[in-house]
Amino acid sequence: MRIAIIGGGPGGLLFAALAARNIPGAHVDLFERNRADEAFGFGVVFSNATQSGVDAADSALRETLDASGVRWDAIRVTAKGETMTFAGNGMGAVLRKDLLAALQQRAVAAGAHLHFSAPQCIDELGDYDVIVAADGANSQTRAAIGDDTLGVTYETAAAKFIWFATDAPFEGLTFLHTHAEGLPDDVAGVFAAHAYPIGGGLSTFIVETDEDTWRAAGLDAFAPATPPGPSDEHSQHRLEQIFAPLIGGAHLIGNNSRWGNFRTIHARSWHRGNVALLGDAVHTAHFSVGSGTKMSLEDAIALADALVAHPDDVEAAFLAYEGVRQPQVARIQGAARPSLSWWENFGTYFHAFEPWQFGFHFFSRALPAAKIARRDPDAVDRALRQWQNRHGAPPLESAVTGLLDRRVLDRDQLPPVVTVAAGDGIRPDDAVREALAGHADASAVLVTGGSALDRQLTAEAARLRHGVAAIIDEPECDEDRAMTLVLSGRADAVLR
Repeated sequence: MRIAIIGGGPGGLLFAALAARNIPGAHVDLFERNRADEAFGFGVVFSNATQSGVDAADSALRETLDASGVRWDAIRVTAKGETMTFAGNGMGAVLRKDLLAALQQRAVAAGAHLHFSAPQCIDELGDYDVIVAADGANSQTRAAIGDDTLGVTYETAAAKFIWFATDAPFEGLTFLHTHAEGLPDDVAGVFAAHAYPIGGGLSTFIVETDEDTWRAAGLDAFAPATPPGPSDEHSQHRLEQIFAPLIGGAHLIGNNSRWGNFRTIHARSWHRGNVALLGDAVHTAHFSVGSGTKMSLEDAIALADALVAHPDDVEAAFLAYEGVRQPQVARIQGAARPSLSWWENFGTYFHAFEPWQFGFHFFSRALPAAKIARRDPDAVDRALRQWQNRHGAPPLESAVTGLLDRRVLDRDQLPPVVTVAAGDGIRPDDAVREALAGHADASAVLVTGGSALDRQLTAEAARLRHGVAAIIDEPECDEDRAMTLVLSGRADAVLR
């Protein structure tokens, strides 16, 4: 079997090693447009579970982490001078260039042929039995096959982000939030950084903000059409100033660093003819769930396994690969959606919540309180103590002053409210504004319809930006979910 791989990132390299090692008689060529020693980006991060899964197929990731990576257990969130922690989240990170070097060595040792500074497209690879496209989120292979053919759809996030490294030291995954002084009052003015150590004295430092704040801070001057290579140095220096109080005057380091909007890619099919796609070339999930390199490595393992199982039937192999990986990726993308939405609204949360609730709101963006407590009981207990101190009762037993005696209602206990219909493509603020039109004296809304996330975001819009209490209509809501919604500030009450 002659196999060509387009793209020499972690997924392409791991697939090359596995295919050369495990498919009898395979001839494997990998084509990468960049040099062997080039690495765009800084570090890659993995959960302990991902590390174990990859290690079962190949030990390169574990060995690289052991040799030069960094491991940690707790996530930290810093806001308004306070830091909240959530333990039980074992993770590790390593310099991308170190992982690439290790995987290159592993692929060569397995018998794969690596060709660098050698861009290729599928039209030039007609003498191969199998072509694997691992050419990233801007995949030329995906474009050549066609979005309609693969059933590709895109969702572009509203938040702006830019990727740096820094020489500031961090103990583990840390989320920093700060308000930039001197910006107009009509913008949130809040910036956030995802920071984590990657070895070699460096940390990854990804900054996010909303578009209005980005423009007001003068960070929109870099020409989007600038060819790959140069970084947005003006933004780099400005962000050093904005985050200086939190990183002790450390420097940011650019590497093709420029602002963008994250794009989630979905595809109905991951193959066409003898071409299969893996990793970001065919699916993405927001980087706040640390999923990009993880998913590409797991794709590589599944695709190699499928070709080993079906060496004489490429179509059957590709269908088996999709059968394993598409449900797994769908779950990750589903978990990433509420995380991404958090980053699209964190300016509101920063101004609305005290630090303890801001931290719990972040930790619970994809996990209910019970699952958080299983990893770190103190993370939930701290929030419960703060709530008790302020309200004099546990979350579901406390009152909404002047409206409700408790936070979980039966149908016959619902007071007069204005109904807001969530979902159907309507922006949460527009849905609330439309429902409240003509009800200037309304003190509460009932949020119905849409998905659970639609209802959460609409309830938050009502209570945090429009100043009315929000009750979420969820007939099947259990105590854990109800408590999470109320304790985190996503809703004032739940109707069951």
